[in-house]
Amino acid sequence: MLRSSPVRVLDDRDLAVVRELLDRDPVANVFVSARVESVGLDPWRLGAELWGHVTDGTIDALCYAGANLVPVGAGGDACRVFADKARRQGRRCSSIVGPADQVGMLWSLLEPSWGAPRDLRAHQPLMAISDPPKLPADPLVRRVRPDELSILYPACVAMFTEEVGISPTNGDGGSLYRARVGELIGQGRAFARIEQGRVIFKAEIGAATAEACQIQGVWVDPELRGRGLANGGMAAVVALAQAEVAPVVSLYVNHYNTAARAAYKRVGFAEVGSFMSVLF
Repeated sequence: MLRSSPVRVLDDRDLAVVRELLDRDPVANVFVSARVESVGLDPWRLGAELWGHVTDGTIDALCYAGANLVPVGAGGDACRVFADKARRQGRRCSSIVGPADQVGMLWSLLEPSWGAPRDLRAHQPLMAISDPPKLPADPLVRRVRPDELSILYPACVAMFTEEVGISPTNGDGGSLYRARVGELIGQGRAFARIEQGRVIFKAEIGAATAEACQIQGVWVDPELRGRGLANGGMAAVVALAQAEVAPVVSLYVNHYNTAARAAYKRVGFAEVGSFMSVLF
């Protein structure tokens, strides 16, 4: 008797069930939701495959498989199936990221064959805010203009290198990363306080749906840290995002970054979950 596979690559015919699964946690799933809402499920347009775990003919969990491997609603059975598919095709991602329980299960199954990662961040608090910021917004924080790409880009490179541990300019000299920064500026999702051609504070919205958006790349000039610039800066970004992008603003942060976590809490962010990242 032939049995159907417990995993398959999804396409646009599966959009309704995929959206239903993603909508169960619009904050945690905002990255995948934003990609799907933008381009659908065709792998060529998505730049990735979306795998579905199938139980009794029903899709009950997902895994985004592209530059990142991102599980969605995956329990033990789904993680085993996703890990087996990822192991058979070989590692193609630069990270595994998502809810800590799911990523932890997935990684425990992949580590024996994929080997030691470059870095593992087992607990990254997922934080969100839906009320207005508790602190006054810095009035000098604004959207970055397209003609300011050359000003913002070095700050983005510095942030990425500090946060991830490698430079985004490796390999192609930074052309893809520069294009991504330019794309965020063009979408109106890059915010900064710029004084005399110098970036004082910056942050971007990396993913957004109608329900939620996710801030990334928060950075303060190292020479100016400790002065509370992130407080007003984040309050400004939150206020702008809530007014013009989505009602819920989220981010995830390394647990050991106590200064950033304290700043976010002062603005009004609360912990709503935990992420985990495995970096290669």
